[in-house]
Amino acid sequence: VQVVESGGGEVQAGDSLRLSCSVSGRTFSDLGMGWFRKVGGYERDFVGAISRSAGVATYAHALRGRFTITRDNAKNTVFLQMNNMKPEDTAVYWCAASGRGSWSPNESEYDYWGQGTQVSVLS
Repeated sequence: VQVVESGGGEVQAGDSLRLSCSVSGRTFSDLGMGWFRKVGGYERDFVGAISRSAGVATYAHALRGRFTITRDNAKNTVFLQMNNMKPEDTAVYWCAASGRGSWSPNESEYDYWGQGTQVSVLS
């Protein structure tokens, strides 16, 4: 299974950015999908996740209202829309796929990970 993130880069505070994550090698609609991020020397944190059918999405509490996760099962792609970005959103962002269909905040529920993409928000 290959998981590939794209769309990272450098933005100004207040800007929006959308990350994409494409998956191949498994039936995409069988996979729960999650996003995680790691800021500097801290541990990797849960950003949000979406169910297989895209009927349910869950987010880290502090990110609700600014971040939105969607998926297009026809295109084997999940998206992370980030609005009103802040310098503290600067991190490496990972996309992860759960073979058991989980959309848990727990990293151990995810079997396949992308390589990560850097997002930098300038003040």
